[in-house]
Amino acid sequence: MAGQALIDHGRFAEALGIEVELLLGAARSAPPGTRVPTCPGFTIGEIVRHVGGLYRVARQWIVEGRAPGGWQESPAPGQSTEDYLRAGLAELLAELTAHSPDAYAASWWPADHTYGFWWRRVAHETTIHRYDVEQAAGEPTAEIAEDFAVDGVDEALTVWFGQRLPMLGLSGTARHSVAVSSGGHHWIARAGPGFTEAWRCSAEETGRADGRVSAPPVAMYLWVWGRLNHRDVEWSGSDDAIAQLWALMRLATR
Repeated sequence: MAGQALIDHGRFAEALGIEVELLLGAARSAPPGTRVPTCPGFTIGEIVRHVGGLYRVARQWIVEGRAPGGWQESPAPGQSTEDYLRAGLAELLAELTAHSPDAYAASWWPADHTYGFWWRRVAHETTIHRYDVEQAAGEPTAEIAEDFAVDGVDEALTVWFGQRLPMLGLSGTARHSVAVSSGGHHWIARAGPGFTEAWRCSAEETGRADGRVSAPPVAMYLWVWGRLNHRDVEWSGSDDAIAQLWALMRLATR
């Protein structure tokens, strides 16, 4: 497996190649100015540009060994957003495929400084935004594999909730814990004044949480990323705990 991921890095490489084509295919089916309801404030064209920018950020993190100081944030004159995305992806793939997924690469998550971190990161980001563009364009939603979705839930909780929020200086207003269960996997997400953390746990540990949320893998994947609402998951226990998790996840992944 790649770094902290739950699936082999080859799955991310395979998924990325498919997801990019699905995203661009959906983007071509609607005007670039079409608003994206699942990603407020963005149009389809801006999503494509954003993903192209992500690929450049990832490559600069790897090459420079630190957070990028700047990159080409938009297509060059005469360059389409699709060409901008493809050029960024080609440069990133040249870097990723030249190294083992277990090789060292700088990243913003202390638990995983490997090339595998970036395979995982860009594959999930591309998949989520592919879903956004399909929804905005009115296209059928392409399938997401269940084990890939479970890994995406893990990344959203352990990386974004557990690490990204502290980096942004954000935390909970009250001490609450929520158990998240999907596809035979379980996590605890805990937050309070000054801290947010999440970890994988056993089924037995989930009974000690204040609230509990469960759903099939794809529904849970889209829920933790804010693409589905509460009626698409099952929850019990403290409504306040679950509401805090939901609110913090929206801040973490915006």
